[in-house]
Amino acid sequence: MSDNRPVAIVTGSSSGVGAACVQQLAAKGWNPVINYSRSEAAAQNVAKSCEKAGAEVLVVKADVAEDAECVKLVGATMERFGRIDALVNNAGTTKFVDHARLDGLDKSDFLHIYSVNTVGAFQMTRAAAPHLRAAGRAAVVNVASIAGIKGIGSSIAYAASKGAMITMTKSLARVLGPEIRVNAVCPGFIQGDWLRQGMGAETYDRSKAFLEKSVPLRVTATADTVAETIIALIEGASLVTGETLLLDGGHHLM
Repeated sequence: MSDNRPVAIVTGSSSGVGAACVQQLAAKGWNPVINYSRSEAAAQNVAKSCEKAGAEVLVVKADVAEDAECVKLVGATMERFGRIDALVNNAGTTKFVDHARLDGLDKSDFLHIYSVNTVGAFQMTRAAAPHLRAAGRAAVVNVASIAGIKGIGSSIAYAASKGAMITMTKSLARVLGPEIRVNAVCPGFIQGDWLRQGMGAETYDRSKAFLEKSVPLRVTATADTVAETIIALIEGASLVTGETLLLDGGHHLM
């Protein structure tokens, strides 16, 4: 049991959007739970930055595709803090395959991507739900993607998994109210190493430049700008549940 600061679990928070979320939450007076599946050193570095902001931090290794590990993550959080006020389902994976190359994906690719992106988010929500209900005014934010809206992105399997996550958000919002609000955010192109490595530097730079000249707001997302909106949905938006918010500078309007 710890102090009375609210507690948030953010899956996949050793880098990118997840890391930005826990760092911003720490600065706003939350105790964050940092989750990773492989990158322990990166997770510990993020934890240090949160501690400098005055937060008490828990770092837990867990693969959200495995239900037992989701239960372990929630259990460790309750043992340490005795409460859960928010859950951000951010952990995700993909396989970069051009959509026209249908033979680039097989059943195992779909099952792996769904197991993390969609099933993992469900399992985490199910494990945390009793404790979120007990908090009384809790929030779940699912990190989906514009890929789930427009059918674009790193692969057809990835787009399908994020589309399923968006539908699941609506289903969960219906059954988890009134104590828990459930919403989804759908970032567009997010600047950073994940996309650069997956797309290749040349394609990444070309795509970024095109979008920043073409979308209505002339910007692409960063981990920090996505995290800002996630935290706004956690701390505010008291009447909002079951919604899907696109964070793409207007890309969906093109």
